[in-house]
Amino acid sequence: MDFTIASILTLDGVTNGAIYALLALATVLVFAVTRVIFIPQGEFVAYGALTLALLQLGQVPGTVWLLLVMAVVASVLDAVAGLRRGLPAAAVATGALKSLAFPVAVCAVAWWAAPRQLPLLFQSLLTLAIVTPLGPLVYRLAYEKLADATVLVLLIVSVGTHFALTGLGLVFFGAEGFRNPSFWDSRFTAGPLTLTGQTLIIFMVSIALIVALYLFFERTLRGKALRATAVNRLGARLMGISTSGAGQLSFGLAAFMGALSGLLIGPTTTMFYDSGFLIGLKGFVAAIFGALASYPATAVGALLVGVIESFSSFWASAFKEVIVFTMILPVLLWRSFQHVHDDEEE
Repeated sequence: MDFTIASILTLDGVTNGAIYALLALATVLVFAVTRVIFIPQGEFVAYGALTLALLQLGQVPGTVWLLLVMAVVASVLDAVAGLRRGLPAAAVATGALKSLAFPVAVCAVAWWAAPRQLPLLFQSLLTLAIVTPLGPLVYRLAYEKLADATVLVLLIVSVGTHFALTGLGLVFFGAEGFRNPSFWDSRFTAGPLTLTGQTLIIFMVSIALIVALYLFFERTLRGKALRATAVNRLGARLMGISTSGAGQLSFGLAAFMGALSGLLIGPTTTMFYDSGFLIGLKGFVAAIFGALASYPATAVGALLVGVIESFSSFWASAFKEVIVFTMILPVLLWRSFQHVHDDEEE
């Protein structure tokens, strides 16, 4: 291996690491706020890429109908809960209509726009509008009632949710793979490296999103509420912060970051209905580097995962996945020696 090959592999690894960083940060956010190890994070990556692919083909993606069905079910459950609490029927109906307004509007726009082959940017924004609301709905239907359960129970629910979303992905998109068009087809040469426009977009969007998350957590009231919930759920609840709302917001951010990652990675690789699982697991490995708590350490770990994966594909391509996932063992061992083990308090 010479310097040129090493530079190319490093660039490829950092590019993939930027995607893993977004998924890892989403995983840390969800775990910090809700104590959920969000295994289905990768499914939002696949949903984002494949929803855009079907829009490119002029078809209405199945995620549109999934959004509508989940929104209707959530509204019915909220209405029943409101009636049981003795709320007026008019107030319950108004709340249900408000919660259904955005999903219905998105479904109507998708149904109208799909056959018209609109510009790629519009289709990408529509994809984000379709996939992002699935996050809060998944929390509402699968996790909210179990918010105070043990981490093990929440993990089991995550496994079930992963299999459900993967199966629905097969129904919606089929077994065939799709590759989306690039957002920017230009090429730039820097010494031995050739940078594509899509690579630059991945870097710029990842950096912009990380900065936006930092400003969100540091400068906005909702961001500070999420941080408070992550530090102490009971204390946040006593201070008037809705832990249910915080959970839905964290899942919404995770779904947005997953769908955005799918849009970014779609032009660089062929995506299948189950491709998101491995991508999400690599983000989880990066999150372990940050102990599911530290955002800076998680971002550095994601870049390290990407670089190691890239060099592993050069030296031992058949074992690159094994090498990446084996990295988690020394990290866990080191963490176990660094922290005292206490029984979980519920």
